[in-house]
Amino acid sequence: MTIRIILVDDHAVVRNGYRRLLDAEPGLQVVGEAASADEANALILRTDADVALVDLSLRGSSGIEAIRGMLARCPGLKVLVLSMHEGAGHITQALRSGAQGYLTKYCEPGDVIDGIRRIAAGKRVFSPEIAQVLAEEAIDGDGALAHLTPREFEVLRMLAHGESANCIANSMHLSPKTVLNYLSLIRQKLDADSDFKLLHLAARHGLVEIQPALGA
Repeated sequence: MTIRIILVDDHAVVRNGYRRLLDAEPGLQVVGEAASADEANALILRTDADVALVDLSLRGSSGIEAIRGMLARCPGLKVLVLSMHEGAGHITQALRSGAQGYLTKYCEPGDVIDGIRRIAAGKRVFSPEIAQVLAEEAIDGDGALAHLTPREFEVLRMLAHGESANCIANSMHLSPKTVLNYLSLIRQKLDADSDFKLLHLAARHGLVEIQPALGA
């Protein structure tokens, strides 16, 4: 049987590379591409895909929102994340949103092909680096961001990247009041009484990098 695949990545060159790689493999076929969460949610309704290969860094809402949206529309879809993010926060939230596997973009092309086949067969797939992070989280129990829901995590991620409440609301198709309510819940859960503390928490858990000031 042919495994039908959709690619969700905001770089056309990257999608083209994956399409060439996967279409050259017997039993694999790319049936659609999306550059954003909104495009992915619309695409899943037009295709009969078995597997979605998803990057977490998209324009606007992240791949986590794309995963949630696609699975809400197509519960039988299998999702394999292929991302540069190796932080526990991204990994935990992607899995909580419904992803069955998580590979880093440093993996070999053969690992992606094998991962898609295994995901389609109902198995879980993780890069060694990701498996190690998950094991350390289970041992240390220091997953502050694990207390957040996927929606709360997405709001925090966008805030950490400098988005205003109105911009977050527009990207996530929410009202500004709802976003402010989410921010209030996030502060309570993370015991942070200011956006400044939220930003440092986000940086500590790999959601965003804080660049040192010039001359520092």
